[in-house]
Amino acid sequence: MPASSNIRQQQFASTDWSVINRLDGPNADQALATLCELYWKPLYAYARGKTRDVHKAQDLTQGFFAHVLAKNSLRQAAPDRGRFRSFLLTALKNFMASEYVRDNAVQRGGGRLAISLDFEDGERHFGHAMLDNMTADRIFDRSWTLTVLDQVMNRLRAEFELSDSADRFDALQPALNSATGDLQYAAIAERLKISETAARQAASRLRKRYRELLKAEVSRTLVDPADVDDEINRMFQSLAPNK
Repeated sequence: MPASSNIRQQQFASTDWSVINRLDGPNADQALATLCELYWKPLYAYARGKTRDVHKAQDLTQGFFAHVLAKNSLRQAAPDRGRFRSFLLTALKNFMASEYVRDNAVQRGGGRLAISLDFEDGERHFGHAMLDNMTADRIFDRSWTLTVLDQVMNRLRAEFELSDSADRFDALQPALNSATGDLQYAAIAERLKISETAARQAASRLRKRYRELLKAEVSRTLVDPADVDDEINRMFQSLAPNK
């Protein structure tokens, strides 16, 4: 198994409320690190959109995770409190409005944060998530959507890597980004040395598997999995051009 595939499988092992539940146990540091690695970019994007100051947003983001680890303040979280993304954003908003932030300078790299945040990558992500005249809340929603979609795409690729067929995924990936009528199936068929009919079937299977993984990923952040279609619709609405 390729090392990158193994890393992805570990990263995607827990992306739901169970991460929060483990914050009140012997593996709290590891649980927070997992939470941070998965969701810090949308939170950073919100802080950037709110403050418009790179360094302050970095301090707030790193300070938020260090603070919740030190105080274990996410112990109060429970699935019955609603959508996971809404809970995390509310927690960050409360942190930013707290006396802690007003009265204490959050030092970058301070606290007991278990991982290092790549803020250069965070800035690239923020630029991708932000459109002109967007509110910080809309930036967060758009960033959350992009983050989830990236997780799903990486998970899908990891499945192909497990069967040593990453090249096949690379050839078929345009099927996820293009309208069916615009896809050059002949070129895919030639690259994979299969018939054009087989290329169409393979692309259809890939799109189906992508939808399955997307629903599974989003369902884990919801109280009621029946809300998954509504949540996905809301996510894609966040990608619409700003009005």
